[in-house]
Amino acid sequence: MRIKTALTIAGSDSGGGAGIQADLKSFAAFGVYGTSALTAITAQNTRGVFGVMPVPPEMVTAQIAAVLDDIPPDAIKIGMLGDAATVEAVAAALAGYEGPVVLDPVMVAKSGDALLDDAAISALTRRLIPRAAILTPNLPEAARLLGVSPASRPAEIVAQGRALLDFGPGAVLMKGGHAGGPCCTDRLVGRAGVHEVTGPRIATRNTHGTGCSLSAALAALLATGRTPEAALDRAQRWLSGAIRAADALGIGSGHGPVDHFHEGRR
Repeated sequence: MRIKTALTIAGSDSGGGAGIQADLKSFAAFGVYGTSALTAITAQNTRGVFGVMPVPPEMVTAQIAAVLDDIPPDAIKIGMLGDAATVEAVAAALAGYEGPVVLDPVMVAKSGDALLDDAAISALTRRLIPRAAILTPNLPEAARLLGVSPASRPAEIVAQGRALLDFGPGAVLMKGGHAGGPCCTDRLVGRAGVHEVTGPRIATRNTHGTGCSLSAALAALLATGRTPEAALDRAQRWLSGAIRAADALGIGSGHGPVDHFHEGRR
């Protein structure tokens, strides 16, 4: 039986901590063979982003088509898309794909800069969110999709997750990293109920790429046949360990990456 495969459609991080690079490391951590389609090239390191160059939509389409034709993925993770034309290109390229899609709506950079304009958000809402098995916004991203203020209280977080279900995804993972407090609770909001997973909030500045890595881990685990709930349980446990081990990597002088392969170093 062949190895399970997953495709990431996202931007490149030259520093290796987020984007395509983090996704491929996350796939590998779960024994899943990773393929990729780049949507943007960035010049960045642990201290910041110094340049962004979008990949032309027709080249994004060509990359996806090449992978689907020869290495059909058991799951797909979608990250940074950048503009409406790229959103439309990705949606069209995936028109015949029937496997699970994890959509991480990368809309706001850690610096606070917007990464998607209103036209791109509209296209994302119409064309890609309805086909996602799991939508994985952080709290500011969920609020922007809904046109409201970010939630902070648990009941409000769940309510916004349920509102996002109306856009058509199979489930919405409301990530708890922005909520504050001594613990981090991720809430998987589905039509049958809410599945919560809580882990300790780890004191470290080395958290670059956590959102990318979590969504990629979910895609890898869905590729291996896990349910969304089981995938979240396993992915959050793995990510907590990756954050806890991050300081020991000693990568860069700013916000460093998590340790994707910490489980193999025990």
